[in-house]
Amino acid sequence: MSLPFITILGPTASGKTALAVELARKIGGEIISADSRQLYRSLDIGTGKDIGEYGQGEHAVPYHLIDILEVGESYSVAHFQKDAFEAMKKIDLHHKFPILCGGTGLYIDAVLSSYQFSKLPPFLESPLELDRPTIVFGLQPSWDDRRRNCSNRLFQRLNEGMVEEVENLLAKGLKPADLRWLGLEYKWLTDFVENKITREELEKGLEVAIHQFAKRQMTFFRKMERSGIKILWIPENLMRSEAVDWMISQLIFKDFLTKDLLKIEKRP
Repeated sequence: MSLPFITILGPTASGKTALAVELARKIGGEIISADSRQLYRSLDIGTGKDIGEYGQGEHAVPYHLIDILEVGESYSVAHFQKDAFEAMKKIDLHHKFPILCGGTGLYIDAVLSSYQFSKLPPFLESPLELDRPTIVFGLQPSWDDRRRNCSNRLFQRLNEGMVEEVENLLAKGLKPADLRWLGLEYKWLTDFVENKITREELEKGLEVAIHQFAKRQMTFFRKMERSGIKILWIPENLMRSEAVDWMISQLIFKDFLTKDLLKIEKRP
């Protein structure tokens, strides 16, 4: 029997990845990224891949659907649904919990709601159906915290070399139009590198755009709730370890996880 399918969603800069990784370490899980731009190689700083969060060596938490495409390659919701289902099958072979983590609501909903497309994509033999227990956890920082987190992370990434990342990509021959198509950071950064806007316009405009994006993410998650997907919102102001313990308590309460299994997974 397959282990339950766990989802952790939330707006940008809410700490989803770190939370998912710590949960995966405690219960024995692997991460399926649900981020529409982390799919692409070389987009590291701007997309916030934070690969270091997953760890290294034998203690690393395996992840899926990161760095699987080149910028410019076509990809759709149907592609993601197929890839996520295939990742689940691989994780099942390892007898680990699949943990879907990200902020691209449409991708998450496509998996949880088993989207059926008006025309079956040529890469699918039949419609996909999620036929296993699911539990969805959500991060909902307050309006003030959300804005502060988004702003802090933006300027942190600028300091880490986000502008230089785009300069290098363009120098390697990447088309400006392909970068702009990715939206948000890459649209604004490409405009700046090509001298279409000033540094001040970059910082102020991108900050506003990211705040608006985070708001749209929360709106989409609420829409998912109205459509019937139950989201267990993690209590605010918990330390990361406390939030993980809270999620584990919910998994145990719903018989998705036993204390005996948890003890086994925590052994070195």
